[in-house]
Amino acid sequence: MEPIAIIGMGVRFPGAKDPESFWHLLREGVDAITQLPNERWSIDEFYHPEPATPGKMISRYGGFLDRVDSFDSSFFGISPREAESIDPQQRLVLEVAWQALENAGIPSDKLAGSQTGVFIAIGNYDYGRLQSKNFSRLNAYDGSGTTLGIAANRLSYVLDLRGPSLVVETSCSSSLVAVHLACQSLHTNESNLCMVGGVNLMLSPEPSIIFSQAQMMAPDGRCKTFDASANGYVRGEGVGIIVLKRLKDALRDGDNIAAIIKGSAVIQDCLSNGLTAPNGPSQQAVIRKALENSGVVPAQISYVEAHGTGTPLGDPIEIKSLKAVLMEGRDPDQTCYIGSVKTNIGHLEP
Repeated sequence: MEPIAIIGMGVRFPGAKDPESFWHLLREGVDAITQLPNERWSIDEFYHPEPATPGKMISRYGGFLDRVDSFDSSFFGISPREAESIDPQQRLVLEVAWQALENAGIPSDKLAGSQTGVFIAIGNYDYGRLQSKNFSRLNAYDGSGTTLGIAANRLSYVLDLRGPSLVVETSCSSSLVAVHLACQSLHTNESNLCMVGGVNLMLSPEPSIIFSQAQMMAPDGRCKTFDASANGYVRGEGVGIIVLKRLKDALRDGDNIAAIIKGSAVIQDCLSNGLTAPNGPSQQAVIRKALENSGVVPAQISYVEAHGTGTPLGDPIEIKSLKAVLMEGRDPDQTCYIGSVKTNIGHLEP
């Protein structure tokens, strides 16, 4: 596969407003998990320490962003009335995509009319739930404001981009699948530049109740990745956007190259012992395929950012799959580190 360069990035994660502060958070081992902010919903109304209590959630914690209700609508040419109907996830995509372009040194007006693709991972529709509870206040803007696909389309509209514009929802793999599709778009010359990432906010209690009923949530609100005490995950929110370009074009244009994507692969878990349960052989197959597409041998891998949710079912399967593939041809002194930022900021789901 033709290498793809990452030439810009923007993030807004719990405890981090940009890539630099996120790196500081990771370097210092900061725990960004907090109790639910009062402005979201009443945790005392919905919390119960007994697992699977009907209508209740088992966790009081999460990785939260500050001031998700704040938005400079005029900056993006959006009226205040329309802005009220726009899912804050869409607003965050606009803001952080702008940050990513600035990080890449690309003036937004230079992209108008260009073959720039937008691929956004999103799955949560809390804002739509909240808006639809009051029928009398629904207006024409609520359609585009809460339709998930508009999270990508609005960015393409605001910047006048002519490449593909779509959202991806494959549960926990959504943003990685979005990156894979963006790379394919660059490989086929469908796009000459791509903005790709994911977004997640927790604005309504329903999903947390559902995941608590499924006994996926950690009562103490921490992802204890690859730890014997692992007992579920804690939900997190945020947005991350990267700017992609074919490596040869990035070198030609003198772009600042932060990293290179040498290859990727996508596969379905197929039949396992449950719809949401991971499949070890399928995980091994997709790792091998990604290595093959990258022209990289297992022993060259020195770090893996793992899924690592901290669930007693998923973590052991993931570790065994990684070991099965990455130990092939590896000398004892060739260390491969494995970690997960979920231990710092929670599981950001899509």
